[in-house]
Amino acid sequence: MNALTPTTRATTWSLHLLVAGLLALAAVRAVTDHRPHAPAVIAVAVVVGAVYAVGPVVPAVRASRRAAVLWLGAVGAVWLVLLALSAEGVWLAFPLYFVQLHLLSRRAGPVAVTVTAAAAIAAFSAHRGTFTAATAIGPALGAAVAVAVVWGYQALYRESEQRRRLIEELTVTRADLADAQRAAGVLEERQRLAREIHDTLAQGLSSIQLLLRAAERALPDRPGPATTYVGQARQAAVDNLAEARRFVVALSPPALDDTTLAEALDRLCATTTERHRLDVRFRLAGRPRPLPTAQEVALLRVAQSALANTVGHAHAEGAEVTLSYLEDAVALGVTDDGVGFDPAAVSGPGAEGGGFGLAAMRARMHALDGTLTVESVPGRGTALAARLPLTPASAPARGTDDPDRPHSPHDPEAQP
Repeated sequence: MNALTPTTRATTWSLHLLVAGLLALAAVRAVTDHRPHAPAVIAVAVVVGAVYAVGPVVPAVRASRRAAVLWLGAVGAVWLVLLALSAEGVWLAFPLYFVQLHLLSRRAGPVAVTVTAAAAIAAFSAHRGTFTAATAIGPALGAAVAVAVVWGYQALYRESEQRRRLIEELTVTRADLADAQRAAGVLEERQRLAREIHDTLAQGLSSIQLLLRAAERALPDRPGPATTYVGQARQAAVDNLAEARRFVVALSPPALDDTTLAEALDRLCATTTERHRLDVRFRLAGRPRPLPTAQEVALLRVAQSALANTVGHAHAEGAEVTLSYLEDAVALGVTDDGVGFDPAAVSGPGAEGGGFGLAAMRARMHALDGTLTVESVPGRGTALAARLPLTPASAPARGTDDPDRPHSPHDPEAQP
């Protein structure tokens, strides 16, 4: 049985009132027409009303199909008695159609309506003493209207239930999608922070360690160079402190404050040359043009990570950083004359940071639809090439609103 809604509840009460009104009308007509069996009509009408009233009162009638069938059988039996006593009993057939269609199955309901209509037509014809088309039209038309209305309502109800279930499924799906997007956002932010920490703080700490180790080797015989190494280590610590503060407020690298990418890379090369036994040169090719902040940050971080790898692992004497502005792309190249390595033998990211630099650089490039290639042969140096596509839509002027764009003038030097 379908649960009652405000609309169906109002319709049900209207049906009950219609039954009561038609029973009262049959009793009144029997009295006003001075029919000899008027007392019997009134008594049977009361019985019909009492039996009918059991249905709305007893919950089992709505909850059990078997109880509904028994109740409808009892109502139909006393209604037939009323129909035999009074022609006005035929009017009750119309509300009975709706009750039968509502309580019985889709197959049994029309059968019960057909039987009820036939009984109404037969009784009405008997009271009239003749059978005509007009005698059959009324009950038959009422039955057809009842079937059409109830079936139409049931179809609308099923469609409404389907839409309700669909809305519930969409609500659940939306919540699941929001959770998945939230989890993906958290994972992406963790990966971004991992790349930023590796390319800045971790590399800076490694540089400080190398400088302090050089100062330790110079002491106590050469206090002058040792003091220089300590000063450079102190400056590296200051630079990395600035990077850490920028992470907290989610701004872009200090090396890009109030300067161009080419100038930041040139300063990076000069700083690396000053702090380490490595001659790093910078070369600019093509006509510089404004780049989106995300591309500038990515290229600067790749250069920092590549030079940090050169300082820490290549044992090189010289390196070169090239920034090339092409017609449809911007390219960054980092080459060195170090010992080289086998790119295929590099392990994945681990707890000790092994292999994370290359993975982080590739992730930066792929996030911006770029590419990163590494060519190296043991004993013959390494060449790294990063390339980002340029389109008119992806090259806004510097200073556009970007969550990673700095807004305060602070310019410590870039630190590998």
